Amino acid sequence: MRRTPPFLSLVVLLGLSSLTAQDIASFEKRITVKKLSNGLTLMVLERPEAPVFSFFTYVDAGDVQDPKGKGGLAHMFEHMAFKGTDKIGTLNFPAEKAALEKVEQRFQEYERERLRRVDRDPKKLEAAEKAWRDAIAEAQKYVIPNEFSEIIESAGGEDINASTSMDATHYFYSLPSNRLELWAYLESERMLHPVFREFYIERDVVHEERRMRTDSSPLGRLVEEFLAASFIAHPYHENGIGFPSELDAFSASDASRFFEKYYVAPNMVIAVAGDVKATEATPIMERYFGRLPKMEKPEDLSTVEPPQKAERVTTLREASQPYFLEGYHRPSYLDPDDAVYDVISDLLSSGRTSRLYRALVRDKKIAVSASGFSGFPGVKYPNLFAFFSIPAQGHTPAEIRDAMHTEINRLVTEDVTDDELKMVKTRMRADLVRGLADNEGLAEELATYQTLFGDWREMFRSVDRVDKVTKADIRRVAAKTFVANNRTISTLETKVPAQPPKGAQQ
Repeated sequence: MRRTPPFLSLVVLLGLSSLTAQDIASFEKRITVKKLSNGLTLMVLERPEAPVFSFFTYVDAGDVQDPKGKGGLAHMFEHMAFKGTDKIGTLNFPAEKAALEKVEQRFQEYERERLRRVDRDPKKLEAAEKAWRDAIAEAQKYVIPNEFSEIIESAGGEDINASTSMDATHYFYSLPSNRLELWAYLESERMLHPVFREFYIERDVVHEERRMRTDSSPLGRLVEEFLAASFIAHPYHENGIGFPSELDAFSASDASRFFEKYYVAPNMVIAVAGDVKATEATPIMERYFGRLPKMEKPEDLSTVEPPQKAERVTTLREASQPYFLEGYHRPSYLDPDDAVYDVISDLLSSGRTSRLYRALVRDKKIAVSASGFSGFPGVKYPNLFAFFSIPAQGHTPAEIRDAMHTEINRLVTEDVTDDELKMVKTRMRADLVRGLADNEGLAEELATYQTLFGDWREMFRSVDRVDKVTKADIRRVAAKTFVANNRTISTLETKVPAQPPKGAQQ
């Protein structure tokens, strides 16, 4: 969680009623937005408080863009983006390129044998696998491991990272201000000339991520079952990291095709925030990122989740702590009621004064945590308003369900109080301010809002929309959303190990 500097805390305390108009005007003086002829959008925010800057690259493609049968490919390319280029990470690129082409040829031969349904020859399969792995070892001789990241670190780079969500892929780190041109070169090079070296080695790393995040995690397995039950058509039903069989099947060639389709200039927004001057930074960024070819933005998803017609319930029974998870379908972030869902989420879940904490944790003492949150597992397409709780020792998911539904029904049958609504709105304004407290947060918020709305100013206008939410809005939205036939419930019940029969030998 980002810490709020003292001066920002003072702003919160003095009141934020004029935040929107005042801050849009203030930021407009310091923000430069330029859409290049190739379609890529650049943003520069001048913030000369320390001699550093942060950037945030927002690629408008995430897990939902994974090709059918190739789940986890977007996440896999995120890993590949740190493997270098034709100039970085290699001892001899012409020789490495030929070796990598051989790896792909051998992999395709191995896959044909592995996927053969009849007349599979175990000896041929073994030989094909050995030839493929030998080709990988040969290609590895040309690799300089981690050179891309080491260049950044040697230049003073910090917090080098990336993330893949259902909706998008993000790249970010921070550097001293005098390294702006180095950053622009590196970031544009990996979008221009990525090399899919060490692909199958890294694929094993993703396998291990899958094992830790899902296969060996009771909560991970519960979420996977929950999403699969909640969405029957839309790719939000995928788990994001892919299933083991999918991870085994996709290739470096698949990753290359994914890159060529989605990592195109009009599908990216790059924001820089920190001690940089737009008059100096923008020409540098334009020179490097303008090299990306002009291409069409890829088509959006056409699949729409059909309305849910009946309650869906899944139950896992394992020797694990119990969990309770349920969700209700809601529209995307572009819906006019999006701010109402945000208010409901804050009302139910923000801190120890929230309704769910007070009811389930403090008063009834049947849970150790309880929350309700909007926008799961993404926001770009119609998604879920979800509720999650961990039952206290000796209590069951069924008790949580009943208590949770009591609180949800209160939203439909009773108006929230004036004090509650005022507190929620004040807190949400303060959250916006906290998000603008550092270069990293600013770059992320600017790139995100520019991508989702086409205008970074929506970051501040969202406060206006929250301010306009009424008690009647909360009851209306709750009444149309939190209904049984729109609900999916997934629980993990503790499975008690069977006791041996009396008299049986221990």
